[in-house]
Amino acid sequence: MNNTRLFGFTCLAIAIAAVIASCGDKTTRSTGFEYARNMYDPIGYNPDQPNTNFENGQTAQVPPDGTTPVGFERFPYPNTMDGYLAASEGWHNPLPRNAKNLKDGAHLFHAFCSPCHGAEGKGDGTIVNMEKFPPPPSYSTGVSSRGGQMKDLTDGKIYHTITYGLNLMGSHASQLSPEERWKVVMYVHELQKK
Repeated sequence: MNNTRLFGFTCLAIAIAAVIASCGDKTTRSTGFEYARNMYDPIGYNPDQPNTNFENGQTAQVPPDGTTPVGFERFPYPNTMDGYLAASEGWHNPLPRNAKNLKDGAHLFHAFCSPCHGAEGKGDGTIVNMEKFPPPPSYSTGVSSRGGQMKDLTDGKIYHTITYGLNLMGSHASQLSPEERWKVVMYVHELQKK
């Protein structure tokens, strides 16, 4: 027998032994050796898991008073008519009025607002055309449900409405960051002029 045949038979025997050894008798639950066991078993508690480290026994805790999550901007005006009017006086767009911000505002408006308000802010969006919802007032000629002309809405009033919603319009605070809301406010002022 030559060396090539001997080597081939040896490889075949090893392969057969490996296949037979891998077939278990279904009585063992061992998965064999594991690399980096801590990648399979989390070290930290799950949020809904009981936790004896806290007095109330819960893992998920309410943040301490006065703290603000990273990247979160607090809106200091409540969702009331008084908050709406106060926002009108004290909340102004901090972003510079330039072509990039207007372009971004137009993009965000068309993505989030135009299905109801329409591409030109006339209250003729696709949802309205499907006769599913009543039309919102036009930004240039309509009257706000809170009183006053839509064309006279201030930065703070528009931002307040985007943040909290109004009537059938829901809050967009979870979809639009504060900076994105300001860009939409900037674009709405353009639509008020048309």
